[in-house]
Amino acid sequence: MGTFWMDRLVRELPVGVDQLRQDRILEEALANGADPLHLADVFSLGAKASLRYTSAVTESEAEQAPSTR
Repeated sequence: MGTFWMDRLVRELPVGVDQLRQDRILEEALANGADPLHLADVFSLGAKASLRYTSAVTESEAEQAPSTR
């Protein structure tokens, strides 16, 4: 499906197609243990992009982890 049709489908939503895609990639990273190879394969991402998403997920998880001090 092209971006024209996707834009048309989500026109009434408060977010755009790119934001939906980014959110979907982050959700997939959370669901699959932040595996950059999996993200690259499923979403046709390059190495840098898949590592960026997995880094964001692992940093977020580290911030939310309870402190052991």
